[in-house]
Amino acid sequence: MSTHSPRAVRAPEAGGTDLLRRYISLRWRTESLVEPLGPEDLVVQAMPDASPAKWHLAHTTWFFETFLLQAHVDGYQLFDASFGYLFNSYYETLGPRQPRPQRGLLTRPDTATILAYRRHVDEHMQMLLQSTQASELEALILLGLAHEEQHQELLLMDILALFSQSPLRPVYDRRWPLPAPGRRGRFVAVQGGRAELGRAATAAEFAFDNESPRHGVWLNDYAISDRLVTNGEWLAFMADGGYEQPTLWLADGWEQLREQAWQAPQYWQRDAAAASGWSQMTLSGLQALDPAAPVLHVSYYEAAAYALWAGARLPTEAEWETAAAAGVLEQVDDVAWQWTQSAYAAYPGFRPAASAVGEYNGKFMVNQMVLRGGASVTPPGHSRLGYRNFYRPGQRWMVSGLRLARDRAGKDEHDDGPGKGAGRVDIGGPGKREFAADVIAGLSARQKALSPKYFYDAAGSDLFEAICLTPEYYPTRTETALLHDIASAIAAGIPDGAALVEFGSGASDKTRLLLDAAPQIAAYVPIDISDDALAKAAQRLAARYPALQVAPLAGDFTAELALPAAVGPRPRVGFFPGSTIGNFTPPQAVAFLRSVRRLLGDQATLIVGADLVKDAATLVAAYDDAAGVTAAFNKNLLTRINRELGGDFDLAAFAHEARWNATLQRMEMHLVSRVDQIVNAAGHAFAFKAGESLHTENSHKFTGASFAALAAQAGWRVEQQWTSAAPQFAVFSLTPAQDGDRAA
Repeated sequence: MSTHSPRAVRAPEAGGTDLLRRYISLRWRTESLVEPLGPEDLVVQAMPDASPAKWHLAHTTWFFETFLLQAHVDGYQLFDASFGYLFNSYYETLGPRQPRPQRGLLTRPDTATILAYRRHVDEHMQMLLQSTQASELEALILLGLAHEEQHQELLLMDILALFSQSPLRPVYDRRWPLPAPGRRGRFVAVQGGRAELGRAATAAEFAFDNESPRHGVWLNDYAISDRLVTNGEWLAFMADGGYEQPTLWLADGWEQLREQAWQAPQYWQRDAAAASGWSQMTLSGLQALDPAAPVLHVSYYEAAAYALWAGARLPTEAEWETAAAAGVLEQVDDVAWQWTQSAYAAYPGFRPAASAVGEYNGKFMVNQMVLRGGASVTPPGHSRLGYRNFYRPGQRWMVSGLRLARDRAGKDEHDDGPGKGAGRVDIGGPGKREFAADVIAGLSARQKALSPKYFYDAAGSDLFEAICLTPEYYPTRTETALLHDIASAIAAGIPDGAALVEFGSGASDKTRLLLDAAPQIAAYVPIDISDDALAKAAQRLAARYPALQVAPLAGDFTAELALPAAVGPRPRVGFFPGSTIGNFTPPQAVAFLRSVRRLLGDQATLIVGADLVKDAATLVAAYDDAAGVTAAFNKNLLTRINRELGGDFDLAAFAHEARWNATLQRMEMHLVSRVDQIVNAAGHAFAFKAGESLHTENSHKFTGASFAALAAQAGWRVEQQWTSAAPQFAVFSLTPAQDGDRAA
């Protein structure tokens, strides 16, 4: 059996017209997809919704024979008149057909006959495509090409459905790519208003009839996640009893869950040997579940239940298309078809064709939901932004996933949503559920890791303030002294009536240096993930600066945020001290700086503090002080997991370790397991080997040149740099770069 990757297939060279070349390439790819299959694999039907591979080969050929050759070529002789009954799918006007659930009973005609049928039709189609008729029939030919591309996708999904039911867990293609892991999604705000949806009548490119006609829709302001929901997030949903809470489910979905005993997405299997406790059947065989990869093979019912649990909803198809067209979405058409909350219905003014071709889409416009995008099994070039896929809400054998959306008007983004399971670990509202999802994903990864943003609960914030007072920890002391010296220079560039926006404000101690030097600042927006630290700082500042409008914003400053109304049209100055920029990976830092530019606008100034590269001994001592304050700060993360997520970490079983990574020019903090142990958190068990580490923080160090290059990638230009005496620390003043200044 062949094991080549279908994505790597190159069609043979073909002369003639573009339609002819496309036809030959298409037909060749379909047959290449069945090369890894044995004769027995071609015949079996996995379930009533699926079809045998051999049937797909024949049906796509029947489509060309019926709608083009038989209808438009004088004197064409059918290959076999009985094939009209065997391989018609659902065209009522063309006569009776083999019942769909019984397609797997068609052991005859054999595969050799089906391939001969394809050769026969291909020969006549190539003659048609080289004739003068081809241009007259172009619309119908393009429909036939798109139809077979759809069946190429269905063929792969049906093979997976078939192989998943074998106890042997056969491999279709060992090199078939798995979904790439990545970060969790962030909500992106999209402004509402009138939008245009649907294919214009004058458009030249092919589209299915259900994508027309073009029409106007009204969208309210909304937010949509830029990436798909991950397996790790889904594990948190499951840990909180997501499949056990009827209040999350639509009535029909709950009934189907009970009838079919759903406990996880389709193709998930419990696996004690996997870090996450689960494996997943794929076209490359049974694979350990990657918590950072997108969740696949979920029904609409599951997607809607998850969205409700997460305090969100599914986007409408109009919201999805508008956001995709604006370029704010990732994973648009190469991972999974994405459920929307839009029922599959006709666009205003839609009329199906009067012929049998009119049955292609129109008659299915009821009891189904729209999916948008495209999937890893979708043929290259097949999908487009206006493509309207559709499935019944209970189906999940297809490659389907989801992204979340939220209403923006009149809704507090931080309100808790549903999702609390009685008798289970309480992972509460969206904030705590996000923490749980990140812990599950982070502790399931090969290199266990967690985001440093989770350091800063009330105890963590207090411990960090204590770290800043240790003799070894120079960054705060050095930066504070530098800011004291340059505050008047910074203040000279701050306009009257400006709003100062601080990212990760903590205790706002350094902020007072700017506020004292720049009394023209009219509003201050501290942004911090810790409600406790934020409340304390805001109270102190309001008392010290009674004329200052303090508008605290609780949230993750790496997420897309909206500034409080108090900012209004004021000039904006961003403040990001403490070398927190070093906690990001370079791509994350670029993404953050870009989001800051979007938030503050093109006329803003951004003040950033950044620690500079220096000798390793000074760096390691700063992150491993003799009094053990940094160690306590690091271990407090485990205390927080124990308290909020029902964890049972033994803090004495982990050692704090600081490491200088010279290659990546960063300090790293780790918690190293002293023994082999099993730890529980968020309803999951995680194994640690002796010496295995949990990576909790990075702190990148910079040179002036490396920081300027990083800023340029994000659309900022360094206007000024101030550098302290040793141990050196720098403060940079950034302004938005003009187009000619930006890095390529």
